[in-house]
Amino acid sequence: MPEAVSPTVARRRVRLALREARESRGLTQQQVADEMEWSHSKVIRIENGDVTIAPNDLRPLLTLYGIKDRNQVGDLLTAAKIARTRQRQAWYQGAEFRERLSPATLRLIEYEAEATAIRSYSIYYMPGFLQTPEYAEGLTGKFREDMGDDRLQVILKARELRRQTVESRLGQVRVYVLLEESVLMRPIGGPAIFAEQLRQMREAATQERIHLRMLPFDFDYSIPNNGSYDLMSLSENESDSEILYRENGMADEIVEDSEITKRHRIRFEQLWNLSTNEADTIGRVEERIKELETKSPATK
Repeated sequence: MPEAVSPTVARRRVRLALREARESRGLTQQQVADEMEWSHSKVIRIENGDVTIAPNDLRPLLTLYGIKDRNQVGDLLTAAKIARTRQRQAWYQGAEFRERLSPATLRLIEYEAEATAIRSYSIYYMPGFLQTPEYAEGLTGKFREDMGDDRLQVILKARELRRQTVESRLGQVRVYVLLEESVLMRPIGGPAIFAEQLRQMREAATQERIHLRMLPFDFDYSIPNNGSYDLMSLSENESDSEILYRENGMADEIVEDSEITKRHRIRFEQLWNLSTNEADTIGRVEERIKELETKSPATK
């Protein structure tokens, strides 16, 4: 394991390696639990990343999986030790967030805080990590009756802390934002709030803190029908570490299947290369801000 990794990355590396090894041996999780004299739930929690595995448990498990190569065993044992390193508790580990945010959302926030690159494709609204508090309220507040006021307030608080976390790392993480033009035309929260949202995004793009491109309405190319998604890379070797996050209505999910993440990455790159360049996209954002200021003079 030549590159330095965080406990988050190390935990993911171990659990994915163990799941792949189990599947390659044709073993079910229940069979592993029986062989190791563990509970079935313990195997599930390890492979899901809910708990870490102790080195003393890892050694016999690797033997069961037929992993004997010294370098591979050594790397996994080192990663397991790093994964168990005690970290300063992150804000999203607080009880109010763990109780009210979905497991996929919690994992998304954790990965964003560690990512070396984030690629976001959005067809309806601004990516969550860019949303101003007012824009987020205008967007999420429409679901108040479905989720309840308490949960809504926690979601909004998490959205703002998430934005601050990513913003504080913009010098360390590469961010690529690809928007369909309809996102720029949908004044969520009203003209004044949306204009301010666009100003903040324009500033980040103008300063090259994010890379911003747009798919125009007259784009003569097949548009994906699988909705918005985020891709996060957890190491410089992006092809081996990419994670997909997507949501549909009130549900969301983290996808780590390499074939699926590769397909989404290829699609993202195709659309990125065919989209409006960054300078012209910023120009379109500026035009839209002026249009909104005309509708709401108070936004100037």
